[in-house]
Amino acid sequence: MLLAYGFALAALLLGMKWLEYRFLLVQHSFEIYAGLIALVFTALGIWLAGKLTAPKIRTVIIEKEIQATIQDDYSELLRAEKISRTGLSKRELDVLEQMAQGLSNQKIAEKLHVSLNTIKTHTARILEKLEASRRTQAVDFARKRGILS
Repeated sequence: MLLAYGFALAALLLGMKWLEYRFLLVQHSFEIYAGLIALVFTALGIWLAGKLTAPKIRTVIIEKEIQATIQDDYSELLRAEKISRTGLSKRELDVLEQMAQGLSNQKIAEKLHVSLNTIKTHTARILEKLEASRRTQAVDFARKRGILS
């Protein structure tokens, strides 16, 4: 009998809680629906922001095999070392290459877009650094030393 009263009280308590819950839903239904809608739109906004701010550029790595001979790389490295040993600047080397093609000072100046005096100064420094007395001698020394090809 005590057990039956216990079950009856439990059922009564459950019924009262259910009624309280129903009353709560009816009383605050607008706030609950508004809160649910706000949660849905918040989740939608977070998802959309993630999609819109994602980087548009994809990095694609393409591996391609190239053929390079060690001799070419070594000869370029050796030539660069020989050039640095002579002390020639990049511009002086350009002028020396133009001299090797047989161009006059005026033509070299026009081709390199500098003044004639600048070319004369570079030529004097080239002759000094290569220890030559004439332009042809400087070109010959440069070819023998491997500075010019």
